[in-house]
Amino acid sequence: MTKTKGRNEFYFLMLIIIGTLIISAAFNLFFIPHKILSSGLSGIAILLGLITPFETGLINFVLNLPLLIVGVFKLGKRFIIYTIISVVVLSIGLYIIPVTEVSSEPILSSIFGGVIAGLGGGLIFRASGSSGGFDIIAVLLTKKRDFPLGSILSALNAVVVIFSGFIFGWDAALHTLVGIYASGKMVDMIHTKHIKLTLMIVTKKGDEIKDKMLANFYRGITVWDGEGAYTGEKKKILMTVITRYQLTDVKLLINEIDPQSFVNITQTQEVMGAFDRS
Repeated sequence: MTKTKGRNEFYFLMLIIIGTLIISAAFNLFFIPHKILSSGLSGIAILLGLITPFETGLINFVLNLPLLIVGVFKLGKRFIIYTIISVVVLSIGLYIIPVTEVSSEPILSSIFGGVIAGLGGGLIFRASGSSGGFDIIAVLLTKKRDFPLGSILSALNAVVVIFSGFIFGWDAALHTLVGIYASGKMVDMIHTKHIKLTLMIVTKKGDEIKDKMLANFYRGITVWDGEGAYTGEKKKILMTVITRYQLTDVKLLINEIDPQSFVNITQTQEVMGAFDRS
């Protein structure tokens, strides 16, 4: 089981690194040469890199650092570790990949840059990580208030577009908007983020799974007693609702404690009441 977990962790780590390097290439080959900003805090980093003498990669790391420190205490350990790795790799990638104009057409650069950046972002999300920045802010805000995550991210990205318009002109702002849209569509094709899932777990090790999940995830769990119809064996049934971000972590946790457990995973249309704890 340890070997399987190790292989999974290595696979997810490779997804994080490859996805982040793809994003770095999209920025330096398509966005930055045409003063097109990306979504998120990295867009602010690109903007500051263009108008100051500092490297974009260094600015990206400095901007993300306080959020990463807060995230260590507020978000899941694995999520924030992968996010830290992504932020570091992105900062290094932006430094080592030369800024080169692949296309002389800004609109083509915004579309292809957005698609390529979305590909990288989708790979990162598939590994239950993020590239930092606004994702961390949005997740932290939704823990405090029942705000829709997508609306928060859209509002934060609107700030990037407005900054782009005032500093580089509104043509650049529209190109930025096209790039953000293309990137978002590509991410959705690879990994649908921010959706909620209901898990029904039937296991002989209910207390162990419950304690581990409560210790590692900011989600409530309902537990009741069950019995196998064929064997008559006593079991525990755990029901919880999680985000898509947490699915990979939860599956690894359950498989580590009780690989013989039965887990039914369904997409949840809507959640009312106490989503965080119950």
